[in-house]
Amino acid sequence: MKEKIIQFFNKINPWFDKMGSNAYLQAISGAMMSTLGPIFIGSIAVLITVLMNMVPSLKKLTQVTELLGKVNTVTIGAMAIYIVVLMAYHLVRRLDRDEDPISAGIIALMSFLLITPIGQTVDKASAIPSTWLGAQGVFSALIIGIVSARLYLLIKRKGWTIKMPAGVPPMVTRMFESLIPTILIGLLFIIIDFLFGLTSFGSMHQFVYSIIQEPLKGIGGTIGAVILLSLIQQILWFFGIHGTNVILPLVTPLWLSMDVENLNAIQAGQVPPNIVGLAFFNIITFGGMALGLILLMLRAKSKQYREVGKIALIPGLFGITEPVIFGTPLVLNFNLAIPFITNNTIALILAYVLTKWHIVAQFTGVQAIFGLPLGFHAAVQGSLSIIILQLFIQLILSPILWYPWFKRLDNKTYEQELAATNEGEK
Repeated sequence: MKEKIIQFFNKINPWFDKMGSNAYLQAISGAMMSTLGPIFIGSIAVLITVLMNMVPSLKKLTQVTELLGKVNTVTIGAMAIYIVVLMAYHLVRRLDRDEDPISAGIIALMSFLLITPIGQTVDKASAIPSTWLGAQGVFSALIIGIVSARLYLLIKRKGWTIKMPAGVPPMVTRMFESLIPTILIGLLFIIIDFLFGLTSFGSMHQFVYSIIQEPLKGIGGTIGAVILLSLIQQILWFFGIHGTNVILPLVTPLWLSMDVENLNAIQAGQVPPNIVGLAFFNIITFGGMALGLILLMLRAKSKQYREVGKIALIPGLFGITEPVIFGTPLVLNFNLAIPFITNNTIALILAYVLTKWHIVAQFTGVQAIFGLPLGFHAAVQGSLSIIILQLFIQLILSPILWYPWFKRLDNKTYEQELAATNEGEK
């Protein structure tokens, strides 16, 4: 049975490898990850605002509050603007390194703004409403980034560009080469904006949000979807496929937009609407729950596992668990398959229930920084209860979940080591 399962995954492994290295998924992942800097700055501004509102004397510092509000608006509140530029930039870089990704990013930004409705302030001044610049415009930004980048490459490959003499500086040449693609793509999105203006949706943004983003949130933003995706990710890891590279690019746009919704709600003094999100998933599944196994290894009978535990401990405390994953190994190790695949899911369910019952504070949506040590990794949420939850999951629950499976394997390995030693003495 084991052999058949291994053979099956060996057959589909190339497909998953292709999926994990797919240019579009890699571009989405690169674009979303590149926004974490501005989002983190905006998140800190939100947390400081919340703390100031809790202290009456600080609440009077209206200039500071307004400044923090501005920081939030141009970071979290403008997330879609960053994404549309970065999406086009990363996609062009992955599809054709000889082309200019910066020009593609500028064209994508122009296209995004062309389909964004213009409003008016109270004094009749024209202004762009922030509605579609933040979380609600994320999927529009991804779509426009992909479409404009592909069209940019298509036009360039067709040779529909202004050719300059050989002696012209490269910077000037690139500018003229991107002129026709800019005009053609701009005209296309002007027509798209006009056509959507004739519909009941009023704009492409509203159409994408209503037909794609909101339904996906109802499916992929539930705890059931989080559990399913966690199991699939770990199954892929077990069979030697980089599950994180396959799964996270698919869900990061949705989960990150849900985190931004939470941050916006907190900024407005409201209760965060979402329990799950990217921050929830990353903090609860810190290091893939492998730290508990490392702690058990430190007291193992087997010399092999004690050595692996010593090597893996320090990296494990910082969420880096490759030493234990490949040193044990956990890949295709059927003795540890059940905890390796299911531990993340158990922790996610526990965290969800504790949050739902208000035993643990709701996650704010601040993105955890990879490489921060255990506890500090959760501290960005600004809640002691979330820090305690992460410590409990990693230091108590995780060892308990690994224990029966590792104990059996440790005893078996120890007996093999003794047998090998006795055989050597003879």
